[in-house]
Formats: sequence, structure tokens, C-alpha cells
Amino acid sequence: MEVAPLFKYKIVLEYDGTNYSGWQTQKNAKSIQGTLIAAAHNFLGAPIELQGAGRTDAGVHALGQVAHLESAKKLNLETLRIGLNDNLPASINVLKVENAQPRFHARHSAVSRSYLYLIAQRRTAFGKRYVWWIKDNLNISKMQQTLNLFAGFHDFASFADKRMEKDASTQVDIEKVELKEFDDLITLRVVGSHFLWKMVRRIVGVTVEAGRGNFSSGDIEKMLRSYSDAPARFTAPPSGLYLEKVLYEGDKLPEIKPPISLF
Repeated sequence: MEVAPLFKYKIVLEYDGTNYSGWQTQKNAKSIQGTLIAAAHNFLGAPIELQGAGRTDAGVHALGQVAHLESAKKLNLETLRIGLNDNLPASINVLKVENAQPRFHARHSAVSRSYLYLIAQRRTAFGKRYVWWIKDNLNISKMQQTLNLFAGFHDFASFADKRMEKDASTQVDIEKVELKEFDDLITLRVVGSHFLWKMVRRIVGVTVEAGRGNFSSGDIEKMLRSYSDAPARFTAPPSGLYLEKVLYEGDKLPEIKPPISLF
């Protein structure tokens, strides 16, 4: 029996993760991946394979998540994009669909990932789902100094959730960190080869505590040298975290800017 050829597509999408259990499909829970698979089934009417570039946690958003979709159906790219969006809720939006090479894999082909975190310095009626509002006055210079300590190759065991896979390496190369203020928003960017479960939120939480005056540079350096349970106590909420971009060979980071405005 002749096997039908499979066509592979690269999908770039954005989503509001507030009401989802995260990216990965789970039993008895609404996930981004599961919702996207259901939309593809409804539109294509045929079995498909769909994998993402990274597993965002419950409540975390994405500006540029990437997935690859394999199907026996060959479609015009814009037709596929529109067809998927017509079957998706408003909280998930396919931005772009491209033809992908047979060996392309959304996760394995990626060379790095960029996350943004938004901190609001004033109470907001409209942006609550998308920021972390902090009432305290923060020392921005101290936060920048602290964030810089995470750049480079470190063991992030203190910043990983204990429930991550056994025997998984906790060593991560952080390629770039940035902090910029935009009116009442503080935007932090962390770029790395990969990230551990809750790692970015704990980096942000510890950076905020340093901005409050509760951690010194020496405290942070100790957390990177040997295990500490302190970062777990200061895990930042998921509402302010965004998977900004998944980078592949030849890709460049955009200029840092917040995805929302409080004005």
C-alpha cells in the first residue's frame, strides 16, 4: 500500500495564556497545543502531527511561539493560516505559515529562545492579566546590576522547579539580558539556549527582590554557586511572562519593546 507524502509547515502564533494550562497537551485540561491540534483536525479533516518549540507554563503568554505541523494535505499557506484561525478561539492567533523542510523541527532546530517579562509600576484596570503590578518603589539600577549577573553559562539548579525531569541538566547558557523602562512599565528580556521549568519567573522574582533592597549581588552569586531554595519563594506570577521569539539559524532579535501599553 502506497503511503501518502507528508507536507510540513512552520507555524508562528501568538496567544493569551491566561485561561490555559500551558502549551503542552494534558488530560482534562485546556492547553494551547491541544486547542491548536483540534483546530487543525476540524479544518483539514485528516490526521496531523503538531509539535511546539517550547512548553510555556499555565498563564504564560506568547508573542512568537513556533510549531511545526505535518499533514498529508498540501495547501496554500494563506489558506491554511486563515483556516486554522477560523477554528481557533480569539485568545490564539496564527500570525504566519511557511513551508518547512522535512528535517525542520520546531524545538530541535531552534538555537535560542527569548522571553519578555512586564512589570507595571502603577495599578492598571486593563492590563492586569498581562503584567505584574508592584506597589513598592524599585531601584532600577540595582535590578539591572542583578540581571547582569545571570548572563553567561551557569548552573541554574536554584532557579528550577524540583518537579523537572530527573537527571536533566540544570546548566544553561544565558546569551543576553536587558532591562528597559517604558513610562510605567519595566521590561526585562532574557535570551538563552533553553530554559528550565519556572527559571525565568524566578530570575525575575529575585531581580525584583534585589530592586526592593532584599538581596545583594553576593546573595545572587551564592544562589548560582550552590543550591538555594530562596528563588522558589519569590517566583514571579505567570501573568507578566511572554515567550517573545524562537530563534533559528540566521534569525535576529527585534528591538526590545513591551507588547502592551498602559496608556
